[in-house]
Amino acid sequence: MALSEKIKLGHWSRRAQTMTGLAVVVIAFIAWSLRPLPVPADFTTVTRGDLVVTIDDEGETRVKEIYIVSAPVAGRVERIELEVGDPVIANETVLALFQPQDATVLDARAFSETEAGVRLAEAERDSAAAQVDFAKAELERQRQLAEQGTISKAAFDRAMLQLRTSEAALNQAIARVVNRKTDLETARAALAKAGRQTGGTVKIDYIPVRAPVDGRVLKRMQQSEGILSAGTPLLEIGNPANLEIVTDLLSADAVRVNVGDDVMIEDWGGPNVLKGIVQRIEPFGFTKVSALGIEEQRVNVISDFVSPHEQWASLGHGYRVMTRIVTQKRDNVIKVPVSSLFRTDGDWSVFKVVDETARLQLVELGARNTLEAEIISGLAENDQVIMHPSDQVIDGVRVEQRE
Repeated sequence: MALSEKIKLGHWSRRAQTMTGLAVVVIAFIAWSLRPLPVPADFTTVTRGDLVVTIDDEGETRVKEIYIVSAPVAGRVERIELEVGDPVIANETVLALFQPQDATVLDARAFSETEAGVRLAEAERDSAAAQVDFAKAELERQRQLAEQGTISKAAFDRAMLQLRTSEAALNQAIARVVNRKTDLETARAALAKAGRQTGGTVKIDYIPVRAPVDGRVLKRMQQSEGILSAGTPLLEIGNPANLEIVTDLLSADAVRVNVGDDVMIEDWGGPNVLKGIVQRIEPFGFTKVSALGIEEQRVNVISDFVSPHEQWASLGHGYRVMTRIVTQKRDNVIKVPVSSLFRTDGDWSVFKVVDETARLQLVELGARNTLEAEIISGLAENDQVIMHPSDQVIDGVRVEQRE
């Protein structure tokens, strides 16, 4: 082969190699540019720590022992000057001044009616006595006629019966007079006891209604002066330092609560989380309509404060609080956010990040609350999982940390 031909062949070989290399590079670039992009996702690290399971719901504070002070008798109450929040001392503080119904009107009228009843009974007695006298005279006439044989024995017997009937009526009338006179004496004593009579008028003393316990005025149902019937509520008295918390839980949640469970009290307005303890679970439920209009069976759970009174002294009767009742405590467990969990054919799963790739991983759960769940098997500490996986995250897809 001539030298010139060899030179040309060498040039062609180098050119072919260059073209082939360029083609490989172009193909590789095209393949790289067309490859799927990583799916952005939020990563989180599996940690180890304590897990607390709670039942959260709104509660309301209330004074443990509330005393409703009512009108002791029917009558007039003076204007109540005490304000809500005013302190009261047991058996000393006068809550209200009460005047029984006016004896000049009521008792004098009753006394007059009783006197009239006595006069009526005496008139009935006199009428019955006249009937007895007439029956006696009639019986005497019938006896004389019977001796003469003018009337039958039956007529004489009827006259005898009439006399006995009249005598019985007289005895009843006499008894009524005695009863009426007894009622008159009772009315006279009641009128004298109601007050001292001067010139036909009766002076009535006021009855002071005193505080039954130490505490404060919680509610005032009656303020203005007025005529009230016996038992009308006037004031509510209680000690705000003796508070408890009432939380109405769904009945399905209440059965998981036990007496003695710890309670965390939050969102009450103060800077600290207060501590409490479940004191009582009421044994009966009630129906309550939720904000969505759904009827729910609720149960009252009563809790006491454990934190010192100084920390919650600003709370009062009927204040709103948020209670978190602790039903489980798990120490030093592997846990993940609940937002990373989802169901796969009935099993709990997560997407575990391995070499920037999402891998479907089945897990076994233990205790969990609204934020975290205990992992019994399937993950290890410091593993990375995806939170809130989107529909683009599937097994084997490349993922990257969302910026």
